Amino acid sequence: MKKINSLLLMGIFMISAIAVSAQAKLKSGEASVLKGQTIVNLQFDYAKMSVGKYSNEQDYVTNGIADRNKKKTGSGDEWGKQWVGDRQDKFQPMFEKNLNERTGQFGITFKEGARDAKYTLICRTTFTEPGFNIGITRQRAWIRMEIDLVETANPGTILATIEMKKEESLSMAGYDFDTGSRIQSCYDRAGEHLGVFFIKNVLK
Repeated sequence: MKKINSLLLMGIFMISAIAVSAQAKLKSGEASVLKGQTIVNLQFDYAKMSVGKYSNEQDYVTNGIADRNKKKTGSGDEWGKQWVGDRQDKFQPMFEKNLNERTGQFGITFKEGARDAKYTLICRTTFTEPGFNIGITRQRAWIRMEIDLVETANPGTILATIEMKKEESLSMAGYDFDTGSRIQSCYDRAGEHLGVFFIKNVLK
């Protein structure tokens, strides 16, 4: 019985590892130039992001501000500021933290604003589903990302593109009521999965 349980546990771990590594896939190019680097610049881009049913973010934000201001004057404007501010305050730091927790053992650090680094990862979020939780029903948030590896001095030439099709938020035991926290969880997982990708495909 103990042997069977051990085999089952090993199987679960193997399935989990495969699922994690499959989250980030090389779409084109080659990322091996990162091996031996000590620091890589991170740059985040939301310029061509669609949100939920909206094909562009601006329409989503404009409607979100108007709807909230109708219910409570000024609440929409505050929400609009938070929608953008959460990127710098929550999403990007979490992505960077989890990425470095995986890759740090190999002597490489990914850091936003490290413009002296030879290489840059341009992290483009192309889609965000904010999700919702109204108690009786809920939907997890998720994001789609494309990561372009470029030379910092020559960003027009893409050396590799890594695709992350669906980074879904954790359930947080059903207490994921805050939109910012739900989306932060997506970047949490994206950073982890990108780190696993680099370990398996570049750094080992």
